[in-house]
Amino acid sequence: MRTGPQDIKPIRRLMPFVLRYPWRLTFTIGFLLVSTLSSLVIPALAGKIIDKGFVEQNLSMVGQYGMIAIGVALVMALASAGRFYFISVLGERVLTDLRRKVFDHLLTLDSAFFDLHRVGELTSRLNGDVATIRGAIGTSLSIMLRGAVTLIGAVTLMFLTSPYLALTIVIVGPAILIPVMLYARRLRRMSRRTQDALADMSAMATEALGASKTIKSFVQEPEQSRLYGSRAEESFEAEVSRVGARAALLGGLLFLSTSALVVLVWWGANAVFTGVVTVGELAQFMIYALMASNALTNLSEIMGLLHTVSGATERLVEILDTEPAIKPPANPQALPVPALGTVAFEDVGFAYETRDSETVISGMSFSIAHGETVALVGASGAGKSTLFALVQRFYDVTAGRILVDGLDVRDVEPEQLRRRFAYVEQEPTIFAGTIADNIRFGRPEATFAEIEAAARAALVHDYVAELSNGYDSIVGERGVMLSGGQKQRLAIARALLKDAPILLLDEATSALDAESERLVQLALQRLMTGRTTLVIAHRLATIRDADRILVLEKGRLIDQGTHDQLVRKGGKYAELAKLQFRAELQREVAE
Repeated sequence: MRTGPQDIKPIRRLMPFVLRYPWRLTFTIGFLLVSTLSSLVIPALAGKIIDKGFVEQNLSMVGQYGMIAIGVALVMALASAGRFYFISVLGERVLTDLRRKVFDHLLTLDSAFFDLHRVGELTSRLNGDVATIRGAIGTSLSIMLRGAVTLIGAVTLMFLTSPYLALTIVIVGPAILIPVMLYARRLRRMSRRTQDALADMSAMATEALGASKTIKSFVQEPEQSRLYGSRAEESFEAEVSRVGARAALLGGLLFLSTSALVVLVWWGANAVFTGVVTVGELAQFMIYALMASNALTNLSEIMGLLHTVSGATERLVEILDTEPAIKPPANPQALPVPALGTVAFEDVGFAYETRDSETVISGMSFSIAHGETVALVGASGAGKSTLFALVQRFYDVTAGRILVDGLDVRDVEPEQLRRRFAYVEQEPTIFAGTIADNIRFGRPEATFAEIEAAARAALVHDYVAELSNGYDSIVGERGVMLSGGQKQRLAIARALLKDAPILLLDEATSALDAESERLVQLALQRLMTGRTTLVIAHRLATIRDADRILVLEKGRLIDQGTHDQLVRKGGKYAELAKLQFRAELQREVAE
């Protein structure tokens, strides 16, 4: 059964990050060799002191070799400090690069990947797994490298000191190493299980803490506490199993090493009594044996930690090895400049892989001219939001094609394609930071004057002016400091600043009070001016003036026309309009 190389194979993926810094690596290895070789000189000096000094009772030789030992100790101390510094800095640099690489790769992955993976679990990999590697790659890696060099050097010098005594290594060495190697694979599996359990717990906590109001509203604190407790216990049990395995490995190795030293003492005593070796050579050999034993013990402990690192690295490598389903074309076509602002769906079909390939969009065909406002109407699940995702190429169509400015979206660089769109979501994403930061998100290089102009056009400036810190006011995580209407207008200001030719508007004024709705609608009118607009309509009263209304049902386009045309037809739209307007009339009368 192969254990060693396969168990730590994921760690090899860290090598390209290490090799980016050859000078730091060179200094690390250089100081490592100097410090380790210096330490290996000490036992030889000790042997000379015993034979030339104590046995021959020559005090001057004791002093002479003692001064040499002090000089060697100084070199060893300085080299050890240098080794520790450079390996630690190199480790931190590697981990920073690794974290950035994983985060940047996550940003390239398509929406389907995030449909299948919880954000909390990914965050655990990005933070927890990297922290696990950090805890080992600095100090532990230094100890491992030093231990390996010490072990090799000590064993070599043991053979040079006394080939006769070194025969014990041939006998007891395999008895120590083979059990350690056999135990390693099991330890790695346990380490992976621990990381997975921790990630599951982190994902559950992230989800629950992000929905604290909902949990309190439904009085689900006890149930959420029970669920988190269950995952915490699973994580604890996994960690206890791993620690138990490492403890067994360490204890077994200590027992075997001590037993080997007892055998060595007996063998050495017999050699001295028969005159094969001197007392100094035996002392020198024993010190080397102790150094080798300590190095092997340290290596076994580090190997246990290394398998934990291997499990964490494996989870990060899984992310890095995930290929994005949405890839730039090999020979991208350039979108026309200036932008045409046109959109066309040609017999488009689509099915989500995450929903067992259930068809969501089927035979969808329509076109939108420059400056036209087109509304999408339909019940929940009709495919309205999916159309927004497809036109921005968050997913690829499974049939037909989508054209933006006359080009198939699959033939255009995704970044260039998405620059043609400004998206105002139903529940706008507000980032933790300042109001200015959130508006500038639409165009990071924008000046403050441009930010303020967009804010004024979106009717944001008036409420910002009342804040003590103005545009530098913190909005809190997900914009908790802002009302629903303020969030909507802030998102509109962001879209205005981006100044894209095509607007995707998930109209969401139904949950706002009358005054907020009036302000948001006024801001939307300014945003839509001169732009091609595709809007998802939740309230039909807000789209009466749309150039065209597309009626969707179960992923199909069943009707289209203006508001008046569709009402006169008496189809599905007319039924929806009758129900909504009657309800609104009754609500107004009640008020």
